[in-house]
Amino acid sequence: MRPPPLAGLRVLDLTRLLPGPFASLHLADLGADVIKVEDKGAGDYARNAGSIHGGTNYFQLINRNKRSLCLDLKQAEGIAAFMRLAADADVIIEGFRPGVVDKLGIGYAAVTALNPRIVYCAITGYGQDGPYRERAGHDLNYLGYCGLLDQIGVAGSAPAVPNFQIGDLLGGTLSALVGVLAAIVDARASGHGRYVDVAMTDAVFAHTIFPLLAVLGLGHVLPRGEDLLSGGMPSYGVYATKDGRHFAVSALEPKFWQMLCASIERPDLVPFAFATGSEGLRIRAELEAVFAQRTFAEWTALFEHVDCCVTPVLRFEESLENEQLLARGMLVEVDGVRQFAPPFKISELPFAVRLPAPAAGEHSEEILREAGFGADEITRLRALKVI
Repeated sequence: MRPPPLAGLRVLDLTRLLPGPFASLHLADLGADVIKVEDKGAGDYARNAGSIHGGTNYFQLINRNKRSLCLDLKQAEGIAAFMRLAADADVIIEGFRPGVVDKLGIGYAAVTALNPRIVYCAITGYGQDGPYRERAGHDLNYLGYCGLLDQIGVAGSAPAVPNFQIGDLLGGTLSALVGVLAAIVDARASGHGRYVDVAMTDAVFAHTIFPLLAVLGLGHVLPRGEDLLSGGMPSYGVYATKDGRHFAVSALEPKFWQMLCASIERPDLVPFAFATGSEGLRIRAELEAVFAQRTFAEWTALFEHVDCCVTPVLRFEESLENEQLLARGMLVEVDGVRQFAPPFKISELPFAVRLPAPAAGEHSEEILREAGFGADEITRLRALKVI
């Protein structure tokens, strides 16, 4: 059995809540030894703030396969202990406002002086420089500043608020992972790490391809719900069924649109797949009338056997039972809590839950012993309430 691809990688994770912990979850699932460094007070705020609907706390869903070390970084002894750990670490991830880690004495300059191969990633809303660097923000703010929120929704409506944290997860999680993994590859080859500055606003902005195409071609974006893939073409959109459910139509290629038109017995619509403007609205209204004639179950039965990119819009609880997602092993159970498996399948890497989400400070002494701290030192740190 081959070891996981990130086996032996030591990650010190100072982040809290969602973006950073989700990034370190992926590293942990790939075999890295992720140490959550939490303060002696609230620790990761998600421990107490994450039970959004009164049930499972989302902390449990994104902190498996990690160990927890509670460390008071406001005391000199806590800083010294962190730096001893950092001297042998491969990656540090932090999500404080710019300058905080430098004031604490654990910033990139301080760590790289001890450990030149460190990969140090900072995840913030607006980045380490620029006029907004000190501003507070959450996902909706980042989407607003980068122009994406204005594009989400149907024509004539207010911007829609997605139940998916695009800035946090595209920006703070996935974009951070790209930068960290690239820097790890370089550090292993050269012996020199890198500083990775990830702004969640930047990350969303850098992926808004279709609004940019509109500006480049027209000089301005199209109104919300009127661009080609946001409602402007009848061949790409969402249509209501007779019983108030919906179907997703993505029949962009001519062959798929032709198959759709044949399936609904409307060959007259074949020439209008890419209709826009008033003609596009007319064809969309024709399709709306067609889909309103049958129930969700009836359309599901019909399109189950027609491969034309027309699919049911499932409710999330239905997705949890979807045969494709189940066949892909996308759900696992950890300590009785159902949660997502990693979204990547890598050869010779069966997914394994090594550890459930840790209790605050559960592994403090274990981690310090591994770092060479003696029993007397650990006792002293505990007496000083550093750990």
